[in-house]
Amino acid sequence: MEDRVLRKLVLGFIQIHILHHAAEHPIFGSWMLEELKEHGYSISAGTLYPILHSMEADGLLTKEEQNVEGKIRKYYTSTDKGLTVLKEARAKAYELFKEIKD
Repeated sequence: MEDRVLRKLVLGFIQIHILHHAAEHPIFGSWMLEELKEHGYSISAGTLYPILHSMEADGLLTKEEQNVEGKIRKYYTSTDKGLTVLKEARAKAYELFKEIKD
């Protein structure tokens, strides 16, 4: 049970991380998996892609398909709604982490 609760919390952090990078530049799945791995998040493509699709369905990300070396790559970028949510999430996370950091 503790693993399930921790996983739910971590998935929220991952969504904020995705919004952060998608606000900076278009991202794609395999790049995001590597980026998350650099920060200690080991998730599978089977976990990441449903998150990206859900965030797109919620209007937080927009998707553009591009042909890269004969394969279709899906790039995700933050929408205006995604940028607003990211700004609010940053403020809330900052306030919370100030309190719980010790």
